[in-house]
Amino acid sequence: MSFVPTPTFLRRTLHSLSRACPAKMSALQPAEPTTTVAPTLPWHAAYPAPRKAEPLGTEREEVLAMLKAQREDQNSSGTRDFLLVDLRRVDHEGGTIRGSINLPAQSLYPTIPTLYSVLKAASVRKVIWYCSSSRGRGTRAAGWFSDYLSDQGDDDMQSLVLVNGIKGWATAGPEYTEWMDEYDEAVWSKS
Repeated sequence: MSFVPTPTFLRRTLHSLSRACPAKMSALQPAEPTTTVAPTLPWHAAYPAPRKAEPLGTEREEVLAMLKAQREDQNSSGTRDFLLVDLRRVDHEGGTIRGSINLPAQSLYPTIPTLYSVLKAASVRKVIWYCSSSRGRGTRAAGWFSDYLSDQGDDDMQSLVLVNGIKGWATAGPEYTEWMDEYDEAVWSKS
């Protein structure tokens, strides 16, 4: 009859050995991998840089005026010729500008042709992109979309970046924060 060790027996034996001979037990441990990990590239490195480093911008005062005019016109036509796009993903907290859609920047580039078709069919004339500060994702998205508009020969639609992003909007005072959905003052007071 041969001896077959049970899992409990093996566990107790290894535990006893590790207490009695820690140096010998460390030799039984698998060696640490010696391979080096390649540096992780930023998500946008997979896509071409926008041709225009600084896309056209729009100030929050102009966007607020557009929102107010749209509210006044709502009773007549109900249409809107601009779209606000919030590009934040995991940092999408503290609120967003009312009426914005959320398209995380990381998924935007491959969807630009489809997005353009939808916006063109809806007669959108201005697409206003923003992220936290509009110095990274916002400018990149506005640049990519501007490049696409140029490639299509479309002079009727504009791709704009909201200067200073949602942070600039949320910290500009109550006149702006009243135009935010899910506004959380605590998030912006930390900024």
